[in-house]
Amino acid sequence: MTTYRYTVAELRGQLRQLVLSGAAIALGVAFLIASVGGSGALVDSFSQTAATEVGPGDIQVTRPATNGGLDATAAAHAQQATGVAAVALRLTGQGALQAADGQPLDAAAVTAVAADPALRWQLLKDGRWPDAPGEALLDSDTAHRLDAAPGSDIRLTRPDGTTATARLVGTLDGRGAPSFAGHPITAVPAAAVGEYAAAVTAAQLDVRLQPGASRTHTTEALRAALGDAPVIRTRAASVTEATRQSTTLYGVVLIAALSFVLIALAVARMVVSNTFSVMLAQRTRQLALLRCVGADRAQIRRLIRRQGLLLGTGASTVGVLLGVGLCAAATGLARYADLGPVRLDLLPAPATCALAGLFGVLLTLLAVRGPAKQASAVPPVAALGGAVATGGTAARLRAAVWSAALLLAGAASLVLGVLTPPPLSLLAVTLGAVSSFFGVLRLSHRLLPAVVAALGAPARRLGGTAGRLATRQLRLNPVRTGATGSALLLGVTVMVGAVTALDITSNSLVPVVSARQPGVFAAAPAAGGALPADALAALGRQPELAVTQVRSTTVDVDGHPTLLAAVDPTGLNPRADGVDRARTLPDGTALSGLGGGPENIRVTAPGQPATALRTAPGRSSLPFTLQSGAYLLVTPATLDRIAPGAPTTTVWISPAEGTDHLTTRRAMDRALAGHPGIQVTDTAAQAQTIRTLLDRMTQVSMALLSFSVAIAGLGVAATLMLSVSERAREIGMLRAIGMSRRQLRRMLTLEALLLSLAAALAGTTLGLTYGWAAARSVTSTVGTVGGPPIPLVLASLALTVLIGLAAAVLPARRVGRMTVVAALHAR
Repeated sequence: MTTYRYTVAELRGQLRQLVLSGAAIALGVAFLIASVGGSGALVDSFSQTAATEVGPGDIQVTRPATNGGLDATAAAHAQQATGVAAVALRLTGQGALQAADGQPLDAAAVTAVAADPALRWQLLKDGRWPDAPGEALLDSDTAHRLDAAPGSDIRLTRPDGTTATARLVGTLDGRGAPSFAGHPITAVPAAAVGEYAAAVTAAQLDVRLQPGASRTHTTEALRAALGDAPVIRTRAASVTEATRQSTTLYGVVLIAALSFVLIALAVARMVVSNTFSVMLAQRTRQLALLRCVGADRAQIRRLIRRQGLLLGTGASTVGVLLGVGLCAAATGLARYADLGPVRLDLLPAPATCALAGLFGVLLTLLAVRGPAKQASAVPPVAALGGAVATGGTAARLRAAVWSAALLLAGAASLVLGVLTPPPLSLLAVTLGAVSSFFGVLRLSHRLLPAVVAALGAPARRLGGTAGRLATRQLRLNPVRTGATGSALLLGVTVMVGAVTALDITSNSLVPVVSARQPGVFAAAPAAGGALPADALAALGRQPELAVTQVRSTTVDVDGHPTLLAAVDPTGLNPRADGVDRARTLPDGTALSGLGGGPENIRVTAPGQPATALRTAPGRSSLPFTLQSGAYLLVTPATLDRIAPGAPTTTVWISPAEGTDHLTTRRAMDRALAGHPGIQVTDTAAQAQTIRTLLDRMTQVSMALLSFSVAIAGLGVAATLMLSVSERAREIGMLRAIGMSRRQLRRMLTLEALLLSLAAALAGTTLGLTYGWAAARSVTSTVGTVGGPPIPLVLASLALTVLIGLAAAVLPARRVGRMTVVAALHAR
């Protein structure tokens, strides 16, 4: 019991020195809880969005439109099944809207509003549901484009090309229908879908059960009534299946979030370890006296570890409360945000909070292992002279050799990653970055003082006596300088490396997405099949358009049905993948999208004799790029010989010479105004989507990694506070010879500024190197374009310097309150 009382008393005596380290642990634990809560809310938002589109029906009967979908007989048979109260076919077709000036808009998805209110799956935003002929809903974005409000008239194009007028009675929230994202949505009563839409299909049948009916028994009855062709699921199973499509994205987000958390916790561990090391170095005489009165090394280690346990327990408890408070506050604020069908709840489970607190305690215990081992090595004789046992020459030599080996191995791996192609390149760069960075950390006591010396010249000139003393203090204590700055070094390196890699990757990949496509736009019937001849003629009459037709047909290749395509490659983008091979493709030869097949094949089109073809060596992605589902590409002359009269199924469109993107799109809209069933894909819009995603990842990375830099700032503040205690007599002497409080505060501020700036410059250099190498390893096959994002790099430098200045506030205030007499009598 006496040992525990002594442990608590010692911890209380050192509480001022340890409070900033405890804050670092508390922030790390709170960050962990907030990240887990946010990730959980993210996956739950996927489920909620999926549940909205699945609909409120108790059972869903589905059959993909590509397999013919469901028909009215399915609804009639389902209605007769035992336990069924009501059914609704989810009809969907392709329609078209007109602007006020009569100009056509993009092709719209026309959906059916169920007659039974309990089976309406759309998310109504304003107004009311349509319940009579001539009434319709629009998604809110499209209504805003048309400047239409409930009560206005809207104009739709019928399948026969005539114009119909409908009364807008409300608007829909498009976030409730993610499968229609990017397309205008029109909702009309189920009986009116055929009036406004072409290619109407029903991929789903919603079923409402009678009160008290069993889902299991009703599902069996539906299966008996409908056969095995459709898929029948309960609502819970349908939501699970729809959510599964988002698990990959959730996994990527979760891994990224936890990676940032681990970086922040690693920085917190370095802060705690450094604080204990400095604090125990100041208590060398006290520890030696404990050895003199009989304490052995094991007891000293237990004493330090118990103090770490108490600190970790208290700080982790505060961190858990802070994390739960942050999640609760975020949940409350989310209630006032317009999130569509999503209702966020960021509060994690109690077990998660308990595990996060335990993780914080274990992290603290791990951080004090090294300082405890060093403290136990203090010999009793140090009580007389205050000498601290240090490692010998052999130990220092081994440490230097090990650090050099890590640096050399890491540098070699980085070079290998830059020079080799994916996917091994990224692995080599990752291993090289980790290895070389650990080598840098081990040598930080030499690197950071050297950078401080380089920065000290202007500090000495501008700061006068305070600048000279600040530079001298950091250089005379290289171990402390390296240990304190290493946490900032880690945070800045990861932050700059992440934003550099993402920015260069974005600049390199985004242009490739559009520049290496066969054309700027692709147009094809949404339901498949041939493009109408009048649509092709209308496109050809537009002088702003350069149109290239892709013809295709299904053939038999050695007993396997295969989609065969043909194109004149002279009209395609010459930079697109595989176009150069297509331009030199001889008649009777095919480019294969699979590769590795037989060199000679026999191709048979329906009603035509077999034709022998030779496949070009290797694999080409061009067939599938030109025509979805195609595996073979031949010349137009070869296709005419295999299947005369094969229809045009896709067209690739690019702007004519001197025509911009917007003018091209408007010309396409004019040409396809009477063909609402043709779907247009904009490759430039796809590239912009990728850029937006990468930019968003960069912003999130900056925000989360800034948290780790802030935690490292607590370490700088903690070390400066300990330094003030250790240098109390020195500070008293400086005051006694005439140095003012203002000069002392300036000295502490310059120390923090120089240390932060040194760590920021070294970390920026490493981060730029690692970020460029990582981007190069990913983009080497398409060409690495651009350099580091200078504004973001400067922002990270500015953030680090500001954190360093903030870290000097408390130590500077403490110095300002010290009197000369108290400082001179300090031990």
